[in-house]
Amino acid sequence: MIHLIVGNTGSGKTTYSTELKRKTNGIIFSIDKWNKTLFLADKKPTDGLEWFLERIERAEKLIMTLVSQLETSKTDSILDLGLSKFEHREKFRKFADLNGYELRTHFLDIPKETRLNRVMKRNKEKGETFEFEVSKENFDFMENWFEKPTKKEMIGGIIINE
Repeated sequence: MIHLIVGNTGSGKTTYSTELKRKTNGIIFSIDKWNKTLFLADKKPTDGLEWFLERIERAEKLIMTLVSQLETSKTDSILDLGLSKFEHREKFRKFADLNGYELRTHFLDIPKETRLNRVMKRNKEKGETFEFEVSKENFDFMENWFEKPTKKEMIGGIIINE
């Protein structure tokens, strides 16, 4: 089973993924951790969104290979990959469909104020789910970047509200 974890910045995707791992004994793929480990040390101040998107695309090619191996061994994959855009989620739905893998979307539909408070607290405390600081400017950018899943996307899925 592939679990797509969807939610805007600060919705609790990583925390939710960790809880889902406990329930399913699955493997988490967290793009924030991959980015921090593989790419952020090389980022220049002039590198912008396209720089990140290109690296995310490369990482996801490897992730898909690993997901296929996990499916063969009947181990769930928990994809905490941002998945902010319909087309990004659609890429994984098509991948699952093409390969005959079961997929479930989990949408964390958390109010903006709650999410912003979480992000600011995470920035300050640098706790368990902290990978890098998210500025208010970046948070606001993501508010406009994020595309809420459609009703059709959520058929058979799970919606988490507070």
